[in-house]
Amino acid sequence: MRRFRILAGAAATGTFVLIAVGGLVRATGSGLGCPGWPRCFGRWIPPLEYHAIIEYTHRLVAGIVIVLIGALAVSAWRHHRSDRRILWPSLAAVGIVLFQAALGGIVVRQELKAALVTAHFATAMVLAGVLTFVLVSSFLPQEKPERRDRPFLRLTMLTLIATFGLLLVGAYVRGAGAGLAFRDWPLMDGKLVPALGGIATPMFLHRLLAAAVCLLVIYTAVRARASSTRNPALIKISSLVVVLFAVQILVGAANVWTGLSTASVVAHVTLSALTWAAVVALATAATRLAVLSSDTQPAEPSGRSLRESTVAYFQLTKPRIIVLLLITTVPAMILASGSLPPFGLVFATLLGGTLAAGSANSINCYLDRDIDEVMRRTRRRPLPSHRVTPDDALRFGFVLGSISFFFLSIAVNVVAATLSLAAIAFYVFVYTLWLKRSTEQNIVIGGAAGAVPALVGWAAVTGTVGLPAIVLFGIVFVWTPPHFWALSMQYRDDYASAGVPMMPVVRGRDETLRQILLYSLVLFAVSLLLYPVGHLGAVYLASALLLGGIFVYRALSLRRDFTQARAMSLFKYSIVYLALLFAAVAVDSL
Repeated sequence: MRRFRILAGAAATGTFVLIAVGGLVRATGSGLGCPGWPRCFGRWIPPLEYHAIIEYTHRLVAGIVIVLIGALAVSAWRHHRSDRRILWPSLAAVGIVLFQAALGGIVVRQELKAALVTAHFATAMVLAGVLTFVLVSSFLPQEKPERRDRPFLRLTMLTLIATFGLLLVGAYVRGAGAGLAFRDWPLMDGKLVPALGGIATPMFLHRLLAAAVCLLVIYTAVRARASSTRNPALIKISSLVVVLFAVQILVGAANVWTGLSTASVVAHVTLSALTWAAVVALATAATRLAVLSSDTQPAEPSGRSLRESTVAYFQLTKPRIIVLLLITTVPAMILASGSLPPFGLVFATLLGGTLAAGSANSINCYLDRDIDEVMRRTRRRPLPSHRVTPDDALRFGFVLGSISFFFLSIAVNVVAATLSLAAIAFYVFVYTLWLKRSTEQNIVIGGAAGAVPALVGWAAVTGTVGLPAIVLFGIVFVWTPPHFWALSMQYRDDYASAGVPMMPVVRGRDETLRQILLYSLVLFAVSLLLYPVGHLGAVYLASALLLGGIFVYRALSLRRDFTQARAMSLFKYSIVYLALLFAAVAVDSL
């Protein structure tokens, strides 16, 4: 099997090189560099001319790939005839690559018609997918598991189909010369939904599909990582898909920003093939590695009323936390405008921010459901109490996030929408999936997500992020650790039982109290920094001095004479502090 794997890897690698060279042919306009086929200008050795050499190199690589695939098929027939998942795809690859070569000749003779270019690229993707399937299958057990996570398997298949559709539309965009239908990114002619018609329509469809597939691959990666089985192979492959897709999006933007430079076009085509291969690998692995997950818990009781279900989903969003986040949004808008912004803009920003925060919190509930079952404070949440199924909670969170982004993009502006989306991603991936279970500094770095609403409020008014907004962000960022650590003192044993390395668990009470005091002092200093930066007056300065002084005094008293009551008192005061400080920003600005 080792020799077969090497051969399969060589054939797959050769195919990706062939696709990359094909992208170079397209980017340099060398598709007709060699009139006629299979010879070039009637010769087997092309003339030393730029476009002819590039096109002929593409044909030479295609010849090498045909040989490698032929050898792969012979090896499969001779040594692995009993393994149908290897034999039949290997034999099919021979027919596909020969059809691909013949289709390439037709494309040249028909002078690069868009439909034929799309078909040629689609065939190349099918070939790459088949070879990836063979290569991955050679590493997987031949027998299917007795039980599989069928919902996850269906999800990977849906992602596979959607990704292939995106590739087809992207190929048509290139073939039709619509790559620069819009000269801006991510907007299209300055709009989220542009005027359609002509080459604008396929490009708009391409970007729309890219957004949809992006959501799918992220959803799939979260589903793989948060599954109770946590299969390492599925986690790694799904994470790779997310990384490749994210880089692909940036390269797609570079296509627009650089006016379809050769390097960006080739990179875009190559990454599309690699992303497609990663998705195929994930779907292939899911057929053999995914076992029954506890996520398939029984459905909600049939007797549950609409009101009870609504309340359960509402609780998933953690509304108390949302209110605290929104406290920082409106004052930032008032500071940015210097007056009370239009009611419609304020309402749209708050609604979009509420949906974004609800999305992040719902996904957090899904990811932390094992912790919530252990901790007394969270046992009554909808997932531990089985009022909502895990998969439904995850889908609900993604729907809220999608709606919030598009709503903010249309009703406010793309900068505010992008900041909200970044906050969701940071809270889910950086804080919940990475930091929370790995370091006592989790809430320090993770607090950045909760500080973003101040940036969103400023961006909603100005369309940019100014220095005063950054200071507002810093206030919330520095406020978060003493606020949360004061609460965690009360639930230290719960965090220890759940295996969460919160500061009181890892570093002990004395160090936590010292850190609370230090952050309180830093918070006091940062809050005063807003006075000159934000050009605020006496109302804010007096409020910052008084409120900050009380905060530091309470933190100092807690360290000198610790009691649980004092810790909870500081926690409650921290909420009052933030609300009053930002209220002072609004009043002073008005």
